[in-house]
Amino acid sequence: MNYYNIFEKYFFGNRIIDYLLFICILLVCFIAIRILKKIIFKYLRKLTEKTETKFDDFLLKKAEKTFFPLLYLASFYIASKNLTLQKGIAQAIEVGGIIILTIVSIKFIIDILNYTVENYSKTKDFQKNVSAKGILVLIKITVWGFGITFLLDNLGFQISSVITGLGIGGVAVALAAQTLLKDLFSYFSIFFDRPFEIGDFIIVDDFKGTIEYIGIKSTKVRSLHGEQLIFSNSYLTDRPTQNYKRMEKRRILFKIGVVYSTAAAKLKLASQIITNAIVKINDAQLDRVHFSSFDDSCLTFETVYFVLSGDYNRYMDIQQQINYEIKEEFEKAEIEFAYPTQTIYISKP
Repeated sequence: MNYYNIFEKYFFGNRIIDYLLFICILLVCFIAIRILKKIIFKYLRKLTEKTETKFDDFLLKKAEKTFFPLLYLASFYIASKNLTLQKGIAQAIEVGGIIILTIVSIKFIIDILNYTVENYSKTKDFQKNVSAKGILVLIKITVWGFGITFLLDNLGFQISSVITGLGIGGVAVALAAQTLLKDLFSYFSIFFDRPFEIGDFIIVDDFKGTIEYIGIKSTKVRSLHGEQLIFSNSYLTDRPTQNYKRMEKRRILFKIGVVYSTAAAKLKLASQIITNAIVKINDAQLDRVHFSSFDDSCLTFETVYFVLSGDYNRYMDIQQQINYEIKEEFEKAEIEFAYPTQTIYISKP
């Protein structure tokens, strides 16, 4: 019996030896992939366990789920090249491979962006979570749009004219909705850069209030008088914004004047009284107290201290306590506060 003749027999346009070679190539590729998975990914997993960040663990896990199925698919594609396939079957394998590769790549990119946005905006703030979901929807639409365009282009569809038409239409839409798009991009800037958040007290130009809502088009602020101020997002990002919620400490400067008739010894005592009034308060940090100048109607003391809090009410409580203390101690020491006066001297000719 001639075994060589058996291997040379044809079935569906291929010899038996071609089918055996196809199976051998698949087996060799599958074994190589399994060895690669055990060696390389085991080493990479040990590296990621040593890092503090969770992103590399997530990336390795996603790559493992995405990369190896694609390798198995590539092995099948390479092995099938040794077979003589009908034109329809070969084209179906080609098209199927491109579709699977595109879909898997899109899902991989979306998963990474989804993880990044969700972890960046992880908070108990309901409104911010809703905003994050809205951004994710826009990101997914954009990625799928580019992915489908890439897929159709690789499948041989003539989409250049369609893209050109969309480009011209897009320019027209962009010009018509220029303000809306500017506010939208400003919203992305606010979301990712976080110059302010809901609950922050801000001052923009002559307007001041607390952030209540940050939307895609506008931001709503509750003013000190109670009315609601509505700003476009682009208005807020184009102007300097003071955010008092993030103030870690507040620098305070105040001046006190005493009368010119105050003795030098009492001037030194006044400086000590002001110092003692500040240092005894827990949330106050003294910077300096100086007898600073001889003014028109008083001898002036200039004081600088820091309130170790951004809370305005806490600052006012501390300043009130300092004022009470200085007033009481000045009265005990018989040190008089100055007030604007003029002395007129009249001489006879």
